[in-house]
Amino acid sequence: QGRLVESGGGSVQAGGSLRLSCTASASTSKEYCMAWFRQAPGKGREGVATILTGSGTPYYFDSVKGRFTISRDNARNTVYLEMNSLKPEDTAMYYCAAGSEYSCYLRSPQNFGNWGQGTQVTVSS
Repeated sequence: QGRLVESGGGSVQAGGSLRLSCTASASTSKEYCMAWFRQAPGKGREGVATILTGSGTPYYFDSVKGRFTISRDNARNTVYLEMNSLKPEDTAMYYCAAGSEYSCYLRSPQNFGNWGQGTQVTVSS
């Protein structure tokens, strides 16, 4: 998938929305897994959402279900994360990751071999 570049982070008040983007510099497989993880200060990296690029099948971790939406635009090699109803506990560095199709079933950070540099999301109360 080449280099991954995230954008779209920022600061918002609770209840607000942000959209993150992750663009891959290359796409060599029809079906692979793209994911968003996040890491708050002093905490481990946790899953947010995953998507299979071919079928578009999404998966959401419990903490964001009903509030976040992951989508992809294969023509642009880009994955999006639409974040609504943001809460202070969503504050973290958000990372885009890419892996094989099977990474979407395993869903843990060690199953993803390609990572972006991260984009900061800060939600104030």
